[in-house]
Amino acid sequence: MIAAILCLAAALLALPGSSAAQRIRTRQRHRLAALRHQGVLVAAVGVALSLFTGVTPALAAAVVAATTLVRMRRGRRAAQLDAHRRMLLSGLEAVIADLRVGAHPADACDTAARETTGPASDVFRVAAARSRLGGSAADGLRSSATGYGLAGNLARLADAWTVSDRHGLALAELLAAARTDLSARMRIRARTDAGLAGARATATVLAGLPLLGVGLGQLMGAAPVAILLSGGLGGMLLVGGTVLACAGLLWTDRIAERVSA
Repeated sequence: MIAAILCLAAALLALPGSSAAQRIRTRQRHRLAALRHQGVLVAAVGVALSLFTGVTPALAAAVVAATTLVRMRRGRRAAQLDAHRRMLLSGLEAVIADLRVGAHPADACDTAARETTGPASDVFRVAAARSRLGGSAADGLRSSATGYGLAGNLARLADAWTVSDRHGLALAELLAAARTDLSARMRIRARTDAGLAGARATATVLAGLPLLGVGLGQLMGAAPVAILLSGGLGGMLLVGGTVLACAGLLWTDRIAERVSA
């Protein structure tokens, strides 16, 4: 029973947060349901392992499973955010093209909303609605920034739009400059991620070295597997080593995320 509770607690570490936007809340509910199913699966595996191998091996397995889920979720989130940025860049190019041929900003944003999908489409649709109702599209961009992970990019676009509204500068040229900035930031981020690939691979290899040591000890006849699975001090070493290895992986991922942010 204790093992099941600990497994559930470890699996629930990967639960996502909520957002103010209705579309984001719907996505989060779907992700939450999927993660709950994954948590139930982790708990079931943990209970099965505790019945056959004991509490400490089951707890170690639960820590590994929870770490794997967290890293997979982070990877998916990073990939989705990159796709959202690329879609926003595509929509921005559509807005600039329409503005340069004399289209109204609301119509240009409508075109971008039709030619894009996901959060980028929602952002341009809100901007078009604000502009058509007599307001500023910049306010629509700022109001849509929350929950999409694009707050910094949308803030820069909103600032460019505000400068155009206040000083009468060419909106297409300001947005073109913002597009160049966004494209350059994406290239720098891609190069940074490529440069950090070696560090991530090294961290993964180092986290797996204890397994190699256990395997070598087993081949030499020291029987470390029996000691680690026997409970007591061996079980404590197993759980402690697993927690430290998984914490090292998550810490490495966190450092890499801060560098590439």
